Amino acid sequence: MLNRRAFLKSSGALPLAASLRELACAEVSANSAPAPDWPAANLIALPGRLAPVNPATEPWQQQVRCVGQTNMTERDPAAMNVEEWADYWEAAGADMVFVSVTGILAFYPSKVPFHKHGKYLHGRDFFGECTAAAKKRGMRVVARMSPDLNWLDALEAHPEWAMRNRDGSVQFNHEEPRLFQTCMFTTYMTDYVPAIMREINSLYDVDCFYTNGWPPLGSLPECWCATCRNLPASGTPAYWKAFNERVFQLCRLYQGIAKQKKADSFFFPNLGGNVHAGPNLARMGEFSSWFQADNQGRNFDHPAIWGCTLQSRVSTSVLDGKRAANVTGAYATGTVVWRNGSKTPGETRMWFNESVAGGVAPYDHFVGGYEAFSVDRRWQQVCADSFHWVRRHDAHFRTRRSIANIGVVMGQSTQLLYPGPKLPAKDARYRNYSQETTNGVYNMLLEDRWAFDFVHEDRLEPERLAKYTALLLPNIAVLSDRQCGQIQAYVRSGGSLVASFESSLYDENLRQRADFGLADLLGISKAGETAGSNGNAYYGRIERAHPILDGFHDTEWLPGAQNRVPLKPVPDPVLTLVPGFVQYPPELAYPPVEHTSEPAVALRELEASRLAYFSGDVERTYWLTGNADLLRLMRNTLRWVTRERRMVSVQGPGLVEMFAWETEPGYAVHLLNYTNPNAHHGWVHSIDPIGAQQVAMTLPEGVRVRRVDLLRAGGTIPFHMDSQTLRFTIPGVPDYEVAAITVA
Repeated sequence: MLNRRAFLKSSGALPLAASLRELACAEVSANSAPAPDWPAANLIALPGRLAPVNPATEPWQQQVRCVGQTNMTERDPAAMNVEEWADYWEAAGADMVFVSVTGILAFYPSKVPFHKHGKYLHGRDFFGECTAAAKKRGMRVVARMSPDLNWLDALEAHPEWAMRNRDGSVQFNHEEPRLFQTCMFTTYMTDYVPAIMREINSLYDVDCFYTNGWPPLGSLPECWCATCRNLPASGTPAYWKAFNERVFQLCRLYQGIAKQKKADSFFFPNLGGNVHAGPNLARMGEFSSWFQADNQGRNFDHPAIWGCTLQSRVSTSVLDGKRAANVTGAYATGTVVWRNGSKTPGETRMWFNESVAGGVAPYDHFVGGYEAFSVDRRWQQVCADSFHWVRRHDAHFRTRRSIANIGVVMGQSTQLLYPGPKLPAKDARYRNYSQETTNGVYNMLLEDRWAFDFVHEDRLEPERLAKYTALLLPNIAVLSDRQCGQIQAYVRSGGSLVASFESSLYDENLRQRADFGLADLLGISKAGETAGSNGNAYYGRIERAHPILDGFHDTEWLPGAQNRVPLKPVPDPVLTLVPGFVQYPPELAYPPVEHTSEPAVALRELEASRLAYFSGDVERTYWLTGNADLLRLMRNTLRWVTRERRMVSVQGPGLVEMFAWETEPGYAVHLLNYTNPNAHHGWVHSIDPIGAQQVAMTLPEGVRVRRVDLLRAGGTIPFHMDSQTLRFTIPGVPDYEVAAITVA
């Protein structure tokens, strides 16, 4: 970890180091800093501060700051040193550790039928020893189970437990064919899993229970066993409803068992998949005492560096302040995996940084106890340094609520069920379509330094939306009539809106409407079926000057999206459509029709509200291409609908993700520096430090700033108050910086 001492020694930090040495001597008052000469955005005043919380009244899991997990292997009972394992996690600063039960291989002398003992167990109570060692050191213990796989002897006795292919054959694990996939709709989940939980409760003092591998991450199961053949087809709205009912039926069952021994015990399932999660996250947020976000690292499908913060925003959107953790895989995650070897320190550290910035607990995970402590130990120092730093500044990471005025609607139904545009050449579901859309809008918001939240589609009540200047609907294709009505009410109350492509074109049952559910609100009407591109994507011809076109010169058209929904004409359009045409051969690369009345974007003002609708999938097209014109067009549009009013302004160089939180001592502004060659692919090898970042925010009336501290670089920095507007400059950001604002 680049701590203050190491940072000050680095040659690239000398100017900043000198300034920090001068400033760290004493608390700096507002009068010691002259008024800055840099401009700030049109700022929205922060709401009044929340009442303090008494930690003594909170559940124990709310006090968990750091989490550790060594995922035990079959060999570990013979090879892993239990005391060394427990000593490390205690010294690193973990409050809670996961210990394997498991359900696939027993790590204790289980008497549950078909709970197979590993070949190295030899009657040893390995789970019990690990639990006792952790408890002796004051750490909470999670009993980790895996109900997703079992062995052939269980299959022979209970063939009904297996997931089946369409032809009736058993679905086996693709790497270990002796293990079959268990079906969540069978008695395996209501008989076998509860038997293990009850046995653990009878033998050990554990604090809670967790199921790894269930519910499935990022997709819905496809099974044709005797039970599942009576269910609706997988991937349909009816199946998702049945899936959710089964998930919550089992969660309630396991919760009841967990609490039979201790009232403060609980059960929590495996979650994650960020916007593409399987269970309904709004319901899961109500149920869960702990949100386990299993997004351990980047891979080919999800290459963006912000994968962890994306999940953090998803978790925060449904939890109402309850605790979450995002798993950092200290091992070599990726498309090609080395599960027992360390990844680069920079990549691991960035995942920890993102967890803390996103308001969730940092959580380290390595596979193989023997390998973790005897073979590849490179992960240990990165984890310990990060945990120690978090604990040292714990008060500033006790987040109360996010500071943001942009809400991005998270359409979980769209992510799971929407098949993408219905184009002639496309006859299969494309799982990554909506994920690409999400990454496109996320990247745009980072580029323009917006503070934003995710808002779950099932949590659109007026009291939740009131804080937002604008809502974004990045191709939220699936919306019910009720959800459309909630969005309309939000706009009538003065909120602004940006929507794109097939947003509201489908109802909650995935039935296509004759016209958009938000057609009247947006002032648009569908003129034909969704169309794609043939070679050249379509263009938008500039019809008149408008703020969304700021910065465009010497051109009569702009790039359009890959796919679009044809629209009927609108009054006084800004951009009209130039239909796509061939890109090869070049002799034919010109538009047969150069001018139409079909709008490419529809803009509208309703009293205090501004609305913008793009007929194409602009966010996804931007993500696929990186086209700078599309980025500028989206940025300009968001600035126009919001009148560029922000709750926090951060100006400076670099690709930065910003979080702002109300905290117990005051406020915290987190800056994650993503400026590196591998921001969108591969691992972080090095981060390019960036220069001064100028921060401004308007505090509530009566709130007085005592000091502003930099938690990563160390030291107190000067600030200036102009009435209630706070301004300060962070001299530079190596990979991550937190400006902690203490108020009176």
